[in-house]
Amino acid sequence: MNKKQFSIDCRSFFVILTVLFSSYANAQQTYIIDNKNHFWDKVQFGGGLGLGIGSGYTDISVMPSAIYNVNEIFAVGVGLQFGYLSSKNYYESYVYGGSLITLVNPIPEVQLSAELEQVRIDTRYESNINRPAFSDAYWNTALYLGAGYRTGNVTIGARYDVLYDPDKSLYGSGFMPFVRVYF
Repeated sequence: MNKKQFSIDCRSFFVILTVLFSSYANAQQTYIIDNKNHFWDKVQFGGGLGLGIGSGYTDISVMPSAIYNVNEIFAVGVGLQFGYLSSKNYYESYVYGGSLITLVNPIPEVQLSAELEQVRIDTRYESNINRPAFSDAYWNTALYLGAGYRTGNVTIGARYDVLYDPDKSLYGSGFMPFVRVYF
């Protein structure tokens, strides 16, 4: 191999190496370290308020909740429930507990939900001509499966308690319409 040929081969080899390493350097990704906590950016708060007042009847309820949007389709959350029901000269009841919430949006307009609710019901019945005064306290578990139409932060739909027991349930029916709002 002559000297001229070796010099051309070395230059060619050097050019090829330079091109390869410069391409490799350009292909490197630049990572920016983001120390911000994005958890709270995906949290939404909502819930319900209820007030029913009638002739000798009072129903007050507060049900705050929060969800974490895992992605655009799936969200999980928790809720609390506090309630007071009273019927004059008949009973007075306190309700408190919590729930676990799962929301699935297969398409933006449709929201499917599952909610496991556990509440404590403490009721004091007043005496009347037919019976003496007594108290009743128990835990009630409900598993609501529901579907609704969603527009923006508001969902209107219905849910059904698949564990509904007419003798123990807090509500008169297992079927329940709802309006759900999260901000």
